[in-house]
Amino acid sequence: MLTTIQSLPRVLVADDDPVIRRLVTSAIQGEGLVVVTANDGREAFRILKSDGNFSAAVFDMMIPHLKGIDIIRYMRTEKRLIRIPIMMISAELDIKLMASSFAAGASAFLAKPFTPEQIRNALRMLVGNVKPARQAG
Repeated sequence: MLTTIQSLPRVLVADDDPVIRRLVTSAIQGEGLVVVTANDGREAFRILKSDGNFSAAVFDMMIPHLKGIDIIRYMRTEKRLIRIPIMMISAELDIKLMASSFAAGASAFLAKPFTPEQIRNALRMLVGNVKPARQAG
């Protein structure tokens, strides 16, 4: 049976740093997943408002216009988005920042710099824990 790109799990990645975005995208695509990218929090928010069909999301904590933690809080109030596991990434390794990410609803936290293998391992955990979206009908 042939797998089409529409049937592959998708991951939303939001980071304003193009190098980090490419690194994360490459690692995720290496796992056979489709990546949708956003350059900032506002763009990620717009994507989520129109399309909630993601198997996981990866957000930079300090992206412009709408912080990663604020996107998590929004997602955790929306019935169609609540099932999506979220990994936060941040250049700051601060225990309070990490704790606030988990309190808001993040499933994983990864401090920069990280390796592609660390991204892949965290993603395998997240996607393995995802519940399939229910089809309307």
